[in-house]
Amino acid sequence: MARLLRTAARTAAVAGTAIAVSNRVSRRQAGRWADQGAQPASAPPAEPAQAPSPVAASVAAPVTDMDSQIEQLKQLSGLRDQGVLTEAEFAAQKAKVLGL
Repeated sequence: MARLLRTAARTAAVAGTAIAVSNRVSRRQAGRWADQGAQPASAPPAEPAQAPSPVAASVAAPVTDMDSQIEQLKQLSGLRDQGVLTEAEFAAQKAKVLGL
């Protein structure tokens, strides 16, 4: 049962990370189009940069298993390195994962 839960949590985290990265790329591209003044009509409107990411909140849910904590910290670090999370958001999510 624990293995199944770990697998489900890992799958959800990977899918959430992919969605977060995809959304970030879309926002960045929309911003570039807006800067150029040539945003295509079919492109979705740019989301506000200050909107909290529901994916980041779900990735950093409090956990008790050490392996899960390490995995989540690695994923959060990857999101920070990709520019999806700011340093402040990363620190807040890390504190949640570690239960601080």
